[in-house]
Amino acid sequence: MKNQQIKALVRIADTGSIRAAAREMNLSQSALTRAMRELEEDVGAELLTRSYRGVTFTPAGTALLQRARLILETIDRARDEVRQITGGSGGKVTIGITPVVATTLLPSIYGQFVQKMPEVNMKLTEGLLTGIIPDLLEGRLDFGVAIATQNELPQELIFNPLCNIECCAAGRAAHPLAGETEWAILCQGRWILNLTPGSSANYLLSWLDRHGLPRPKKVVHCTSTLLMLEMMRRTDLIGFGPSLLLKDSMAAAGLTTFEITPKPPESSLGIIRVRGVPLTPAAQFLETLFLRKTIG
Repeated sequence: MKNQQIKALVRIADTGSIRAAAREMNLSQSALTRAMRELEEDVGAELLTRSYRGVTFTPAGTALLQRARLILETIDRARDEVRQITGGSGGKVTIGITPVVATTLLPSIYGQFVQKMPEVNMKLTEGLLTGIIPDLLEGRLDFGVAIATQNELPQELIFNPLCNIECCAAGRAAHPLAGETEWAILCQGRWILNLTPGSSANYLLSWLDRHGLPRPKKVVHCTSTLLMLEMMRRTDLIGFGPSLLLKDSMAAAGLTTFEITPKPPESSLGIIRVRGVPLTPAAQFLETLFLRKTIG
């Protein structure tokens, strides 16, 4: 398996065709086709299905593509690591975080990081577990900080818990159900929830089912935290998420949390990274700052 073949496989996926990939790589179409044939012979499986519509990836090709992306990103990080060790500029670190991290841990950590490594470029991506996992597996992130458990992660990933996070329901300050304390009554209202797998809202629904409590029946599905907060502020929609976010004086201005009993159990916030893949010095330092920090 050659580096050029790995690059070609990824480029074909990104461009959607062998012709376009060959053009971007300054190769002839026949040369790129031959490289793919050689790669298929090397791994002993058909990777691409060719038709008049273009190319699609076989299951084996899809699996290899994920590894290929990780290989290329790991090579880039190796170059970055050498530059950082030798004092070169242009280092970078990329992490995926959930909104609660931005309202709690990240501001002070960012200040410490910049003070120690002012030349390193930091890139932040917002996402829940369903977005962080593929980005980690394909090497687009150094690590992620999210609510998770080890048993819900692929075996390639490891989870290092940082702290427990309490979640709650909330709505606008003058919400007509603001004084209610029972789930049965609150669930009669209209809700706005992120029902993406791995979200706090999905944990809530599972918990309600286990305890024989009613689910919200009228739900607006929303994958954006910003949209959810704005709709909660401006309508009677009820949301659910980390208490630290929904009680934050800036992020949750105009909102009030509902004191409903019983309370759902706390979730675990932690660092997620690829097992066995070393971090660059910059990413290692940033991870250390997270590990040292606790939410008060």
